[in-house]
Amino acid sequence: MRTNTGGGIRRWVARFAVATMLLGSGAMALAQGNSIQKVTSANVGESTVLTIDLAEAPAQPPVDFSTQSPARIAIDFFATGFPQQRANYQYGGKLLRSANVVQIADRTRVILELTRPARYQAELKGKQYIVTIDTAPATTPTFTAPVPSAAQRANLSRPSLRNIDFRRGTDGAGRVVVDLASRDVPINIAQQGRNIVVDFLETALPESLRRRYDVTDFGTPVEAMRASENGNGTRLVIEPRGANWEYNSYQTDTQFVVEVRPVKEDPSKLISGRGYKGERLSLNFQNIDIRQLLQVFADFTNLNIITSDSVQGNLTLRLNDVPWDQALQIVMDSKGLASRRNGNVLLVAPRAELATKEKLELESQAQIADLEPLRTQVFQLNYQRADDVRKMLVGGDGPGATRVLSKRGSLTADARTNQLFVSDIASKLEEVQNLLQRVDVSVRQVVIEARIVEADDRFSRNLGVRLGFADRRSVGGGNTAAIGSNYIPPDNTSGVGTLNNVPFLSLPANVINTAQPAALALSLFSSTANRFLNLELSALEADGRGKIISSPRVVTADNVKALIEQGTELPYQAATSSGATSVQFRKANLKLEVVPQITPEGNVLLDVDVNKDSVGIRTDSGFAIDTKHVKTQVLVENGGTVVIGGIFTQNERTDVEKVPLLGDIPVLGNLFKRTGRTDDRTELLIFLTPRVIASQASRQ
Repeated sequence: MRTNTGGGIRRWVARFAVATMLLGSGAMALAQGNSIQKVTSANVGESTVLTIDLAEAPAQPPVDFSTQSPARIAIDFFATGFPQQRANYQYGGKLLRSANVVQIADRTRVILELTRPARYQAELKGKQYIVTIDTAPATTPTFTAPVPSAAQRANLSRPSLRNIDFRRGTDGAGRVVVDLASRDVPINIAQQGRNIVVDFLETALPESLRRRYDVTDFGTPVEAMRASENGNGTRLVIEPRGANWEYNSYQTDTQFVVEVRPVKEDPSKLISGRGYKGERLSLNFQNIDIRQLLQVFADFTNLNIITSDSVQGNLTLRLNDVPWDQALQIVMDSKGLASRRNGNVLLVAPRAELATKEKLELESQAQIADLEPLRTQVFQLNYQRADDVRKMLVGGDGPGATRVLSKRGSLTADARTNQLFVSDIASKLEEVQNLLQRVDVSVRQVVIEARIVEADDRFSRNLGVRLGFADRRSVGGGNTAAIGSNYIPPDNTSGVGTLNNVPFLSLPANVINTAQPAALALSLFSSTANRFLNLELSALEADGRGKIISSPRVVTADNVKALIEQGTELPYQAATSSGATSVQFRKANLKLEVVPQITPEGNVLLDVDVNKDSVGIRTDSGFAIDTKHVKTQVLVENGGTVVIGGIFTQNERTDVEKVPLLGDIPVLGNLFKRTGRTDDRTELLIFLTPRVIASQASRQ
């Protein structure tokens, strides 16, 4: 008995009406004697039992497969006819809705329409094929082969597994490969909890293979495997890790493979192998002819499959819930076949045969091209220059250059009329015309406006003091006293002497940007005006704000570099190789260099290089240049504005000059010090605004 369930197919449509009309009454003659007599259904408890009565026991076991959406079971009886050629049985049960019986050539297919996916068991008993459909929900397919009787087990020795191997697939899948002693070994596979259990019935396991395989280092969803004997068979337990994985299994001749693949989070990408996207199916074939197997794929996919006469041989294949295109690829790889698809027609042949056929076709086309007469056609270019297009069509001498014309073709460009004169075969002229339709188009233009804003906020404050003292009480007697910042000789004694007003402490406020500080002077003297104390306070506070806006603007075509600049060239002396000097120039300018690229969404991708230079301080070698430079790539929407760069600097400084000790006295110490405070802030911002200019065609 063999058990199977509904696979993971999302959609499956079988069309047999056309085939039946084409076959007609002659199909019965190909039935080779056996035929389906009747199809009956009965409910046994919660299960439904379908019985198919045959005229005689089939020489080849029937093949069945199932789909989930729609829920169906298909059974193929080979070398078997159907007297009515086509019939429909309506049951209307809880599990079985109807059965369609259709004869196609020398085989008959029975399609069971289910109300929902369900588990089923199929068993052949003499002339009857019995299908039992259970109410349990569909789970992972399990294949159960007939178990030999006790007498048979006593007469037969159990075959042994040859090898158990593990490999890593290209997509990160873990591949468990088991070499069987025979392709007819019955196998059960099912998921139990988190593990995958594979039972090889009536099979022995060599002592060297009875162990635990640690395969963590392969980096696949499989962590380990355990192989052991289980009663009269061998059990292989595959231990995946995590929950995001799925598996399928298939058998090719004596090799049984279980693939455990990681499941991606995106449900649309839950496919196996090299991007297989076909609908899933489950199949079990024992020594089936390769042509009959390809016919099953043709019925399943509604493809017209044409096989070469050299496609021969039999195949044992067990597939469990795999995409049909992956299953077909496995079949072709196992037999060295290849396929070529044209619309809904698929040609299958040996690889060497297909390669030879394609080579002959290419050689034939090349010979035709050498003999085909040449034609001349004139192409008028509207937006591209004829010489530029000529270089593109004939190719260059460098590596990677591609020639569009054939080896007999020639091309001439007329710069005066901007025309191309092409002489070549008809197919190449058509290629040139298609290429020019894509190349000779108007190029959209872009206006790029840059706004460079420089703002500064400057604040300075300076406080200073001067102190002086003089004593003239003894001038008449020839003695005088003064305290100043330098030595002052005494005056003459012939009259009233004078003293220079030189302070002994001079710490005035500094000049700020040529602005002189304001001063407040105070003099204290005695009643006889012969003793003086001078005090002068000076202060200056400067507060300045400024803003410089530079707005270069340039228009250029899509993917064409544009450059605009304005500024000054500064001369400087440079030494030459002979030792003489020459005058050279350096630029201090405002420059905008940009390459726009219009995206398909209408946005603009900009490669921008912005320079904002200015004349700096003067040095012995010439003027220095203050440079502000931004180079970047940015994506901006059409008409939008983006800030591509900004520089903010702040300079805070406090300077104190004082007389030692005296300047540290609280309050009074301010008379013996000079204080200066500076707080300067500068900011640079660069804005970009691209606008796509609408072409004349888009305006109309």
